[in-house]
Amino acid sequence: MKNITHTIDYQEYNSSSELPVPDQELLEAARSAISTSYAPYSHYHVGAAVKLANGVIFSGSNQENMAFPAGLCAERVAIFAAASNSPDVVIEAIAVSAKADNFEVSEPVPPCGMCRQAIVEYEMKFNHHIRIILSGEKGKVMVIEGMDKLLPFMFREMGLVKP
Repeated sequence: MKNITHTIDYQEYNSSSELPVPDQELLEAARSAISTSYAPYSHYHVGAAVKLANGVIFSGSNQENMAFPAGLCAERVAIFAAASNSPDVVIEAIAVSAKADNFEVSEPVPPCGMCRQAIVEYEMKFNHHIRIILSGEKGKVMVIEGMDKLLPFMFREMGLVKP
C-alpha cells in the first residue's frame, strides 16, 4: 500500500473586481441569473452562466421541485441550455454564484457532484478544459482551470465513447 496525496491548483481573488474583465462579465451574468431562481424549499438561490467560444453566454438558475429529484441545479440548467442551443460550439467557461434568504453566502460556491460530472461530459465532448469561476454574494472568487482539478476521480470511461 502507498499513501498518495492529491492537491489542486486554483487562483483566488479577493473580489470579483480583480478578475479579468471577461471573467467579471461572466460572473455578473451568473449573479443576474440568481433572480430567476425558484427555491421555495431551500431558500438558497444559485445562478450560473456559461460562455461559449463564440462569445455567446447562456445563463441558468436552480429550479426546485416538491418532488426533490425533479429539480435541477443552476449549472446544469445553464450548460444544457448552451449545449441544446449551440451543440457544436466549445464551452470555454462557467461562472457560479449564490444568495440565500436567511444568511450571507460569503464563500465561493462549488458545483455539486452531479453538476461536476455534467461539466466533465462537455470537456470530454470538445476535448477542452472549461474554466470554472466560483463566488458567493461577495468576497473572494476562485478560478479553476478544468474539471480534473475540481473532480480528480471523475467518471470518464472511454470505452463508452465510440471512435
